[in-house]
Amino acid sequence: MDLTRPVPPDPYSLLPQVPSFTLTSTDVAEGEPLDPRFTVDGENLSPALSWSGFPEGTRSFLVNLFDPDAPTPAGYWHWTLVDVPASVTSLATGAATTTGPASLLALPDGAFQGASDGGTDGYEGAGPPPGDRPHRYVFAVHALDVDTLGLDASTSATAVAFNALFHTLARATLTATYARPASDGAAA
Repeated sequence: MDLTRPVPPDPYSLLPQVPSFTLTSTDVAEGEPLDPRFTVDGENLSPALSWSGFPEGTRSFLVNLFDPDAPTPAGYWHWTLVDVPASVTSLATGAATTTGPASLLALPDGAFQGASDGGTDGYEGAGPPPGDRPHRYVFAVHALDVDTLGLDASTSATAVAFNALFHTLARATLTATYARPASDGAAA
């Protein structure tokens, strides 16, 4: 199947603009390919993330991972971590890993993860269709003006993002890429 299609815009460019702050990682570099450890082809680990410079008045954070290049009308949510306390400004490598031999699940107290669009509880690493162009994986940390969004783990990632929009003071993003080689029957 030919997966040729237009390149969608940066997903956050379509939302009301808010100030930015700094998001860094010892595992992910802006614009660079993801190490396979952070993909479904590797260990499926969530990468280390650290953030700073968020606005005064921040009471919690939402952390998520979105693939705007997925061949769907709505992209693909890979990770949603909700109600991260304002006192937490980093996550260790594997903190959100819930399955397999690398199950670490070192989430901050009070925080919870929703399901990915693939139905994985917690972090689901990059896994674009084989042979498709490189996909962008946008890690985002949203500084919120509430302690809790009042949601639970059964809330879809899209519904979490919608609710967070009305409480977002600032947002930081870090975008990496990932592609898989074509396999028999896959796009070239």
